[in-house]
Amino acid sequence: METSLQTASEHACFGGTVGFYKHTSRECGGEMRFSVYTPPQARAGQVPVLYFLSGLSCSEETFQIKAGAQRLAAELGLMLVVPDTSPRNTGIPQEDADWEVGTAAGFYVDATQAPWASRFRMYSYVTRELPELVGKHFPARMDREGIFGHSMGGHGALICALRQPGRYRSVSAFAPISAPRSCPWGHKAFGKYLGADQDAWREWDATELLRGGARVPPLLVDQGTRDKFLAEQLKPDLLRQACEQVGQPLTLRSQDGYDHGYYFVSTFMADHLRHHAAALTA
Repeated sequence: METSLQTASEHACFGGTVGFYKHTSRECGGEMRFSVYTPPQARAGQVPVLYFLSGLSCSEETFQIKAGAQRLAAELGLMLVVPDTSPRNTGIPQEDADWEVGTAAGFYVDATQAPWASRFRMYSYVTRELPELVGKHFPARMDREGIFGHSMGGHGALICALRQPGRYRSVSAFAPISAPRSCPWGHKAFGKYLGADQDAWREWDATELLRGGARVPPLLVDQGTRDKFLAEQLKPDLLRQACEQVGQPLTLRSQDGYDHGYYFVSTFMADHLRHHAAALTA
């Protein structure tokens, strides 16, 4: 199916361009939106692609506005691609009634349960349809992809990489939901999207995928010590334990005094971009 990409707006930024786009998605059955920072090096040729997956209640705009990533991405020659966090205006009853499920809460899974299954296919959107669009419409080196994210998007980055072995050359996360089978956010969302059988949830849980044999390039994960979701929802110790058990390289940094928001993300963004550039531009 031929996809028509519409430009909502484009803005000059550190010698490159931040653009916001929309299209009709085959995976999500309706309009989807995403943003792209194209660095100045792209005028001379294709550049590596780094996907950022955002957290609950965010959109394709949040990272581009708040993360402070474009200045260094321009220096490093990285294209930054940011999808929305879910389909919107789907007509599903009460889709935007709960910030933890539905609108802006796609959890980067492919839903199997009604009424979500026909529209909430964020995993397939992020790993198949979105890269096709990027490769077709932007000067992107599709053989050099990295992925990272924040909170729900950190979970998304981990599972996308773990389920696509050899696909992504670099992976990192800020305060990821590391073990959704073991936290209230995961139980709520997975119960709605994937059904009551918790065994079916394992393939969408980073710690379970690691224990099942999946591996990724060396992981960088940052976590703030004053994050109000740390103990109940994020559970980085379960990720650390799983990595130690199976020999997955992990740098898990505990950042004293930082909370869950974008002040935290923006503070350590440069470290993450350099982590990805080391693998993507070598």
